[in-house]
Order: sequence, then C-alpha cells, then structure tokens
Amino acid sequence: MQWTEEAEAAVKKVPFFVRKKVRSRVEKEAAEGGKTRITLSDVKTTQANYLRKMSSEVKGYQVDACFGQSGCPHRVMPSQGLLKKIERVMIDAHLLEFLKQRVPGDLKFHHEFRISIADCPNACSQVQIKDVGIIGAALPGLTESPCTSCGICKEVCKEDAIQLSETGKITAIDRSRCLYCRSCVAECPTGTLKTEKKGYRVLIGGKLGRHPRLAQELPGIHNEETVVHMISDFLAFYKTHNTHGQRFSKLLTDQDISAFSRKWRN
Repeated sequence: MQWTEEAEAAVKKVPFFVRKKVRSRVEKEAAEGGKTRITLSDVKTTQANYLRKMSSEVKGYQVDACFGQSGCPHRVMPSQGLLKKIERVMIDAHLLEFLKQRVPGDLKFHHEFRISIADCPNACSQVQIKDVGIIGAALPGLTESPCTSCGICKEVCKEDAIQLSETGKITAIDRSRCLYCRSCVAECPTGTLKTEKKGYRVLIGGKLGRHPRLAQELPGIHNEETVVHMISDFLAFYKTHNTHGQRFSKLLTDQDISAFSRKWRN
C-alpha cells in the first residue's frame, strides 16, 4: 500500500518498538475502508480510534518473546515453554481487575505490567525497558581437552572475555566481561570450552517515558522454574505497593532491588 510523504513522516514519530505494529494497524483500517493509499488523515483517524478503544483493549499485562525463535543462530535458550508459564502466572494474578481498582479513570497501555523475553544476549532493547526483562544465557567453562592455540574463541568473543597465555592457549574466562552468549563454546573445535550452566538472566525495573530507566540485572543464571517463581514474587511486591497504577520501576527503590538480589542470588 502506498503512503504519502506526510503520512510517512507522521508514523516515523511513533516509537520504533511499536512502529511496525502501528503501521500495520493504519493499513488494516485503511484497507477496510476501501483505500489503497495512506494519507495523513488516515494516520490521524487510526490514532483517534486507538485512543478511544484503548481502555477496552487493555488486559493488565504484556508479555512478548524474542522474534527469532525459529532457527536463530544466536539463540541460547528456547523461550516458548517459559512464555506459556509466565502467561499463566499473569492470568492468575488478575491484573486487569487489580488495576481497575487502583487507577482512577480509563486504563491505558502504560498501566500494564510488562515482561519481555529474549533468547540470547544479543537481545533488542525491549528487555532493558520493561518491568521485567529475561535473557537466555549460557555460562562457559573449561574442560580437560587440550587447547591447540587456534585462537578462534578469542576472535568470536566480542567482549574480550577470553584470556590466553603467551603461547595462545586459553587460560581463563573473565566473568566480569562475559555476557554468556555461548559463541566461544559453539566455535571451539577441540571441546576445550563447554557450557557449565544454561538458563536466564533476569532484569527488573526498566521503563521509557518522561523519566526513563534501564532495568537492573539481578545476579545469577536462573532455570525456568526459578524465573517463574521470581515473576510471582515481583507481582506480589507490585500489588502490595501499588496505590494508583504506578509502574513497577517507580515503586522499586535501590533497597528493594538489593533485597531481590539477595533473595534470588544463586
């Protein structure tokens, strides 16, 4: 479908992470009206419809997963199973009913509790700006298999976490630099590197808006069941401290994050 320059300019002002969705919505509504060309008027009409219908579309939470689930070469952990379990926790929390009791006036999408899951540390920014961000992770380690000094692990590590001896043999992995992406393990031809532990990193308290804040990571790599329990814990905190629809990040203090870190450290 063709777009006029004015319409294109208007949709480019939409935040990048929802721009594709907004564009599809504009085209859908225009097509339903028998149009083949998008004008600025069509964009404004969709915007007005969106704002008018927003309250009826709010469900109390949003959970989105990595779009690269089908065969992504960087994938560390599959998220389909975890996604279903988190969805179940969110449904059981009855967040829509809770927010209706807390928020004066109509509900809007920014009132919803938001979770984003990424299958690898190459994750898009969504995990950094949601109430809870979850990233697939694999902790690398050394085996007894001798290193042949090929240097491939050093080449593929973008974080410079691989330490080599003067003869080029791997001696250690700098955990302070490692992002647990598993690239070094996948490329090691001798089996000198292995995956010691797989799971998920968990970040909390991210948001955009007038006072943006990046989510802060809690220490450790957690298995699927632990992540589900963590989500339940975060929701309990959210519902206890929420008085009028504040975002999770607004409720969290540095002390709260430290308390969660101690509780879920592994």
